[in-house]
Amino acid sequence: MSNLSKLEFVALDISGKNYLSWVLDAEIHLAAKGLGNTITQGNEASSQDKAKAMIFLRHHLDEGLKVEYLTVKDPLELWTGLKERYDHLKATVLPRTRYEWMHLRLQDFKTVSEYNSAVFRITSQLKLCGEVMNDEDLLEKTLTTFHASNMVLQQQYRERGFKKYSELISFFLVAEQHNNLLLKNHEARPTGSAPLPEANMAARRDKSGKNRIIIMAI
Repeated sequence: MSNLSKLEFVALDISGKNYLSWVLDAEIHLAAKGLGNTITQGNEASSQDKAKAMIFLRHHLDEGLKVEYLTVKDPLELWTGLKERYDHLKATVLPRTRYEWMHLRLQDFKTVSEYNSAVFRITSQLKLCGEVMNDEDLLEKTLTTFHASNMVLQQQYRERGFKKYSELISFFLVAEQHNNLLLKNHEARPTGSAPLPEANMAARRDKSGKNRIIIMAI
């Protein structure tokens, strides 16, 4: 019973709020199961394949939707019905996501990882709505949203001639790690401060027989 109840991805909510991602997940999983043609117009899928597709699709529907589409037995009919019901959501998601993309700026994030996550989240939403951002778009967005105090640095990165967004971000991540290391070293011993006393490290066994590191200042 546990296998029957297990979902391979999040079920379609009756509100349709996850419809765009649900469609993508459903298409991928149906294709992987050899059932992708069951939801295409004019298909000649066998009755057995259609039944398998229906079982799979219904299993990934909200309980309320299962009741509403209880009499639908053809996967294409179900697929088309859901599309007609929820596809209009693109009209609301797209403007909001375009707005997020328009106002996305590297300078507004504390770390490169946070910025990179935002980029992928927004571009994924745009792709679900039919708009694809290429490497040139991502590179330009990143290089033109540096903080004004980093204009020289921005120009240096641009002159490197990066062709892929992933290469630029990888370079950023390495540079960020180096900067963090320098800051930690500086904080451990600020400029002009005296060095820490020399220390000898000796290992000795405690009563339990385990080794412990003992630091003894001279």
